[in-house]
Amino acid sequence: MLKIRLARGGAKKRPYYSIVVADSHAARDGRFIEKVGSYNPLLPKDHADRLVVKAERIQEWMSKGAQPTDRVARELAKLGITKWEHGNNPKKGEPGTKAKERAEERAQREADRAAAAAEAAAAPAVEEAPAVEEAPAEEAAPVEAAAEEAPAAEAAPAEEAPAAEEAPAAEAPAGDEAAEG
Repeated sequence: MLKIRLARGGAKKRPYYSIVVADSHAARDGRFIEKVGSYNPLLPKDHADRLVVKAERIQEWMSKGAQPTDRVARELAKLGITKWEHGNNPKKGEPGTKAKERAEERAQREADRAAAAAEAAAAPAVEEAPAVEEAPAEEAAPVEAAAEEAPAAEAAPAEEAPAAEEAPAAEAPAGDEAAEG
C-alpha cells in the first residue's frame, strides 16, 4: 500500500520534512519512491515556502491508490488538493480496563473508609454508656472463665496419658516379632 507521508530531516530541534510517496512498510525516514514536496513547520503559517508541493504528481499518485497520512491530508486540504475531515474517536479519552479497575478499587476503599468513619462516629456514643455498666460484669467473667478452663485442661492430659501408655504396648509386640524374624 502506498502512502504520501512526511519524512523527517533537519537538525535536532529544527525539523524539516520532505513529503514523499513510499511503501507503507518502509521506515519513516527510509526508502521512498518519489519526493513530491517539502514542509517546514518553523516558518510562519502565511509564508510561501512553508509548504511546497508538486500538486500534479500528488494527484497522479492518489489516482494510483496512494493514501495521504492525516498530517499530509491536512496540509493538502489547505491547498485544495484533497479533502480532510477531523476524525472522531470518542473512545480515545476513555480509560483502559486496568485504569477502570484501579478506579473501582479506589472507590471501594473510599466507601469502606467512609463506612468505618460513620461507624466509628456512631459507635462511641452507643458504647460509652453500656461500657460503664458492663465493667463490673467483665471483671467477674474472667474469674469464672478461668475456673471453667482449669478442669478442662486437667481432664485433657488425663485422657492423653492412657493413649500414650497403650502406644508403647502396641509397638512392643511388633518390635518382638521384628527381633525374632
